[in-house]
Amino acid sequence: MVILTGGAGFIGSCLLWKLNKEGLNDVIIVDEPLTPEKERNLKGKKFDSFLDKDKFLPLVTSDKLGKKLDAIFHLGACTSTTLTDMEYFIKNNVEYSKKLAEYAIANNIRFIYASSGATYGDGSCGFSDEDENTLRLKPLNPYGYSKHLFDTWLINSGFVNNVAGLKYFNVFGPNEYHKKDMMSVVAKSFDEVVKNRRIRLFKSHKENYRDGEQKRDFIYVKDAVEAAYYFFENRDKTGIYNIGTGKARTWNDLAGAIFSALGMKPNIEYYDMPESLRDKYQYFTQADVSKLRQAGYTKKFYELEDAVKEYVGFLKEKKYL
Repeated sequence: MVILTGGAGFIGSCLLWKLNKEGLNDVIIVDEPLTPEKERNLKGKKFDSFLDKDKFLPLVTSDKLGKKLDAIFHLGACTSTTLTDMEYFIKNNVEYSKKLAEYAIANNIRFIYASSGATYGDGSCGFSDEDENTLRLKPLNPYGYSKHLFDTWLINSGFVNNVAGLKYFNVFGPNEYHKKDMMSVVAKSFDEVVKNRRIRLFKSHKENYRDGEQKRDFIYVKDAVEAAYYFFENRDKTGIYNIGTGKARTWNDLAGAIFSALGMKPNIEYYDMPESLRDKYQYFTQADVSKLRQAGYTKKFYELEDAVKEYVGFLKEKKYL
């Protein structure tokens, strides 16, 4: 029996797809009350039951769940990069995670959780996922800081040797339609590209980056869940790992891949980034995946163009994994 928090969300529902594909249907989904958009993420998938996230935590930590658990995938979190309510982030992303991790470790339950590439901030400390570097990081927004707090708590407590943490970089792909403003640029721009044959990207507000040449490590959601499943299968692999492709690509590359997938000539319009985001914006991210490879993960990641082409096929019909 497996717990999957955030199981009706983007990466969570795709991970459920992967678990089902591997023949694992004994899954308890934990999430906020379902919206119609999130219900569609779960349609056609197999799972044991659904629990509200606020009712789940006291139930499981008091051993009243009535199920013997083999693993907990903790993907549930507030992932907004624009929300500024730090008190909420602490309660939802940090304290909740601590209680769940402590329970899992005390009961020898495999605990795999989602961290974020947002913890790396402006990249001035590099992108190494080694513990000593993780402790030095300075995230740029409250979301990234909340993930950093949990990562550092695990390291300082020694619990990091009992869990697997996945620092996801820029994940995109099917099942993110409910995320609205937090959807990937591929999803947000698709209708605009089809209708008006153009895409809009942020201008650069740093002299050493031309417009659209800001770089991110874009990773397809299928790769993201493959990595999560690897750590489920390999319980002896512990610690915090970057989950990215290891190859930074520009926003112009991403835009070009969308146009190419649609058989259109690129037409990019650049507009000013809101001032409220300028000091919190990551101009460059690139996962150092050497630790992941050393842990035995050998699967090849999708190339950006191939991933976008496949995803555009989903977007044309609003299909789901």
